[in-house]
Amino acid sequence: MGVSYRGQVDEQALADKLARMRPRLNERQWRHLLGAEAEAIGWGGIRLVARLAGVSVNTVSRGAREVRDGVVDDGRVRAPGAGRPRIQRSQPGIEAALDSLVAPETRGDPTSLLRWTTKSAVKLAKGLAALGFTASATTVAGLLRQLGFRLQGTFKTKEGDQHPDRDAQFTYINDMARAFLRTGDPAISVDTKKKELVGEYAQRGREWQPKGQPVPVNGHDFPTGVPKAIPYGVYDLAADDGFVSVGVDHDTAPFAVNAIRAWWYHVGAARYPASTRLLITADAGGSNGYRLRAWKVELAKLATEIGRDITVVHYPTGASKWNKIEHRLFSFISINWRGRPLTDYQVIIETIAATTTCTGLTVTAVLDENTYPTGVKITNAQLNAVPHTPHQFHGEWNYTIHKGPKPEPVPAKQTRRKSPK
Repeated sequence: MGVSYRGQVDEQALADKLARMRPRLNERQWRHLLGAEAEAIGWGGIRLVARLAGVSVNTVSRGAREVRDGVVDDGRVRAPGAGRPRIQRSQPGIEAALDSLVAPETRGDPTSLLRWTTKSAVKLAKGLAALGFTASATTVAGLLRQLGFRLQGTFKTKEGDQHPDRDAQFTYINDMARAFLRTGDPAISVDTKKKELVGEYAQRGREWQPKGQPVPVNGHDFPTGVPKAIPYGVYDLAADDGFVSVGVDHDTAPFAVNAIRAWWYHVGAARYPASTRLLITADAGGSNGYRLRAWKVELAKLATEIGRDITVVHYPTGASKWNKIEHRLFSFISINWRGRPLTDYQVIIETIAATTTCTGLTVTAVLDENTYPTGVKITNAQLNAVPHTPHQFHGEWNYTIHKGPKPEPVPAKQTRRKSPK
């Protein structure tokens, strides 16, 4: 039995009633109901109703006062003009100012819809104040979300010491990508995905199977002499689609460039017929490393073959995971074949080609059965023959390989046909 005021009050029944009614009422109607119940109870009713409804005493008091004054619900929740105006309307230009403060420190590719920043909301609020805007840290955080930024934690992807110009190189890569996309020229992100064992070997992750019937695989994952698949990916920044060439031999510079060549003839040539140049964003190491002589020699052959200058910008050492292809293509491929043994090359090709996302990503996959021997030496004369121009900013990372004249086709050797005897 409840506490007695003007009459007996069943607190549990009243609490249940209020809980049932709350989802059906707007803010003003809810307040009036609380006030009416408090008025019906009499002395002590305001505090009791506030406790049972989980609201403040002021809310119930205001509701009781409006009920006594005969305030009628006219369909409005708040009075005309009530509520704070959106900060974008009260302070025009604040979004552009905030974006300008964050952009120099933004990580990732400029075409990404989801960006992340290392500046705190408090520091950004102070930066806006210096530009004549007033916004709290909470408001800044909300604006950042509207602009497509997210706060990111740390992740164990560091591969080496950070270069002092690491951030400046990120900015340089972003600027180059913007310039190419603005003129309609192709900009691609390339890299080699982790090698995969071909056969009945375990894959990380799980997929739906009948209960108690997991796919049986080999118990050891470190065999020798087992064929491996080497996926080399090309991600088109403008088109948001991927191309993967799966090699069967070695991950060398000729293999990497041949994957780019395959992308061009399968996709790029038809998509960018009027282009005059090609931008490649690549890691600092691996088969497309900036120190690799064969990489530049093979790219020079490709530039001549497709008749376009090729500009390469490398991510600095220790920043390979920032490459767009990692989180826009390879991550989805890994999700698509999780928990599934890659029994043969055909399964690998079909699984990669079946990778899609709700935002429209599509992937083309081909098999490269060529052999790519390791240990091939590139002489100084071969390297010096590459027509390339290092950029003023870190020419070792950023350079353009110019197209050369296409070699004249060698005429077929003419042989005199012997007359029959």
